[in-house]
Amino acid sequence: MKKFLLAITFILALALPVMAAEEMQAPEQEVVTFVPMAGGSRLTFSTGGAQGTYYGFGSVLAGKVTETTSTKVTVITSGGSKANIEAMEDGDAQLGFVQTDVGAYAYKGTRLFDDKVTNFSTVANLYMEQVQIVTLNPEIKTVADLKGKNVSVGAAGSGVYFNAVDVLTAYDLDIEKDIKPTYQSFGDSVEALQDGKIDAAFIVAGIPTTAVTSLATTKQVYLVGFDDEHIVKLIAASPYYSPYTISKVVYNTPEDVRTVAVGAVVIARDDVSEVDVFNFLYGIFENKDAIAVAHAKANELNLGFAASYTAVPYHAGAIKYFAEKGIVVSGK
Repeated sequence: MKKFLLAITFILALALPVMAAEEMQAPEQEVVTFVPMAGGSRLTFSTGGAQGTYYGFGSVLAGKVTETTSTKVTVITSGGSKANIEAMEDGDAQLGFVQTDVGAYAYKGTRLFDDKVTNFSTVANLYMEQVQIVTLNPEIKTVADLKGKNVSVGAAGSGVYFNAVDVLTAYDLDIEKDIKPTYQSFGDSVEALQDGKIDAAFIVAGIPTTAVTSLATTKQVYLVGFDDEHIVKLIAASPYYSPYTISKVVYNTPEDVRTVAVGAVVIARDDVSEVDVFNFLYGIFENKDAIAVAHAKANELNLGFAASYTAVPYHAGAIKYFAEKGIVVSGK
C-alpha cells in the first residue's frame, strides 16, 4: 500500500509543474478575419450591350458585391468602353468597363477622345477580350481575305472600330477603302450575318460571347485567323494587344484560331469612396468560386493580372485592397 501511495505521489509531483505551466501560457490571440468595409454606398456600373460579356459578367459581379458587402451595385447596359467613360464623366455612372487601349486613349486624349479625361482611376484588370472576326463563309480564312468584303467594324468611333483599324492596318488594308464597312453592335452584326447582309464582323469581347454563341447554335461559325508575322507587326504598332488562341471548342469551329486580345478593365470615378472600391474588389476576389458557378469568366480572375494595368493609375480603394494581398500598385 505504501508503495502504491508513493507511486501516486510521484506521478502528481511530475504533473503539477506541467499543469502550472499550461495555466501560465498566454491566451491564444484572436485571428483577425479579412472582411469588407462598412459604410458602403450605392453605385451604378455601366457595362455594355445586352449580348456582350461586359453586361453578362458585370451583372454577376455586381450581384455578388451587393450580396457580400455594404456597397450596392446596379448594372446598366451601354454602348461600350467610350460610352462608359462618357457616362462616368456626366455623373450617370460611378463604375465602368473599358478596354485597356480605350482607357489609355481617354487618359491621354487621343483617338476616341479630343481632350484628356483624367477624373477616373483603375479598379482592376479582370480578363482578356479577344478580337473575334466572325464569318459564316469558310473561304474567308485570314484578315487579308476581308478585302472587298462587307464587314461590320463596331459602332462608329467605338473601341471595336479602332481595333478593326489596327488589325486591318497591320495587313495594309484601309478600313474605308479596302473593305465595305458597316457600323453595328454585336447583336446587329449577328443578325446581319444570319441574313447574309455582311460577310464578317469584328466582335471584341471575352469568350464565349453571347451573341456569337447564339449564332453558333444555328449556323456553322468560322473565326478569321491571324498569322504570327502580322501579330508581331500589330503589337509593335499597338502594344496593348497580346497574342491569343481561341480553342475550337468555344464555338465548335473546325480548328483553333490565332488572334489577339486586349484587357477588360473596371474603372471608377475618382470621387467614388475608398470603401466602395475596396468592397467591389473584396466582393469579387473573395468570392471567385461562387462567381464561377454563374459565369465562366470568373475562372480567369487573377490578382496579379488585376494589378497589371499601367496606363491609368489605381484608385485609393484598390491600392488599399491590393496592399492587403501584398501587392503594390501605383496611384495618383
